Amino acid sequence: MAREDANQRPPNLAGAPWLEAKATRAVLDALAQGGYGARVVGGAVRNALLGVPVKDVDVATTALPEEVLRLASAAGLGAVPTGVAHGTVTVIADHQPIEVTTLRRDIETFGRHARVTFTTDWAEDAARRDFTLNALYCDADGTVHDPLGGYADLIARRVRFIGHAEDRIREDYLRILRFFRFTAEYAVGEPDAEGLAASIALASGLGQLSAERIRAELLRLLAAPRAVETVTVMADAGLVQNLIGAAGDVATFARLCAIEAGLSRDSDPVLGLAALAQPRPGQPVADLAARLRLSNAEAERLSRLALPDPAFHPDTPEREARAYLYRFGVDAFRDGVLLAWARSGAASDDSRWRGRFVLPNRWKVPSLPVRGQDLLKVGLSEGPAIGRVVRAFEDWWIAEDFPKDELVLARALSDFVKANSP
Repeated sequence: MAREDANQRPPNLAGAPWLEAKATRAVLDALAQGGYGARVVGGAVRNALLGVPVKDVDVATTALPEEVLRLASAAGLGAVPTGVAHGTVTVIADHQPIEVTTLRRDIETFGRHARVTFTTDWAEDAARRDFTLNALYCDADGTVHDPLGGYADLIARRVRFIGHAEDRIREDYLRILRFFRFTAEYAVGEPDAEGLAASIALASGLGQLSAERIRAELLRLLAAPRAVETVTVMADAGLVQNLIGAAGDVATFARLCAIEAGLSRDSDPVLGLAALAQPRPGQPVADLAARLRLSNAEAERLSRLALPDPAFHPDTPEREARAYLYRFGVDAFRDGVLLAWARSGAASDDSRWRGRFVLPNRWKVPSLPVRGQDLLKVGLSEGPAIGRVVRAFEDWWIAEDFPKDELVLARALSDFVKANSP
């Protein structure tokens, strides 16, 4: 087991905004008042040492969950026993939830869950975690503790399992996906060889995982900075097939990521999934949606993306693109253009495709210039005829490319009213 290297000791994090935040201090102080050790652990420490934003703060402590609940209450903090069986209490401080977990060691694992016992040994707690770069702890005074050489891996941008990779994976097969996701987020160069070999060898274990857990990790992976390189490795190893039921169109996914980067857009994981899985008309999206337990909104989005429309292509007259924008909205239009652009094979800086994509920036979707009450004013009686006239007028208005001339609009409306009058 690696120990701290004097030449690669992590810097002190005293003064870091997340460490000095009222919520963090309140939780650490409450535990210290009870005489217990408490350290921020995992992602906050890792990200702070990398100089990237800290999103969540988690705390590890020698206090048992019942003591955490008691001390939080005594300090006037909220506390919810969100996972007491596994040692986790969510403490609410300054309106912010912070997960506080008692130091643990696994005594039996089941591939998805583990039976744990509590400990006061920080090294034992570190040894049961997944990757060395996640086994970094920070005291209230900013001192970083690195029992497993995680800092050396972190500055080398290397994602490495703690101990034997296969042992860690058998404890929870989700760690296969986490290995690739963390590699895509934090690593440089090729994935760690031992971790990669173990992930490939034990890939069948992914079948034991819930669809919800796979979906969450996969979507985060597809939005990561080095998603293309990582997904390429996964596809070559047959792992993409395990996840989405198809080999995966990595080339289209790569072009989409390049296009998004060229447009200074964050990578969209659902759009990335559409590029990778390539749902097409006649190939039901329902299978993929069920496989990954996608939300209704995500499934509907994939279903729409399975229906390419000529309006997305820059060779199509712009009036057709405006008609699509009016009927389906800006988000659906931009989704469609991005995916069609990636599928076309055109360069990520292609000016024609970019021009089609930015159409909503220079053309605002207009409102239909007639309402039911306008028809009542010109003598049309209430009833089904109102709806028929509005729909017919709207179809004409779209087909004529949204004319604005009031005289032209009035004449057209008059003609539709006459056609539907008794």
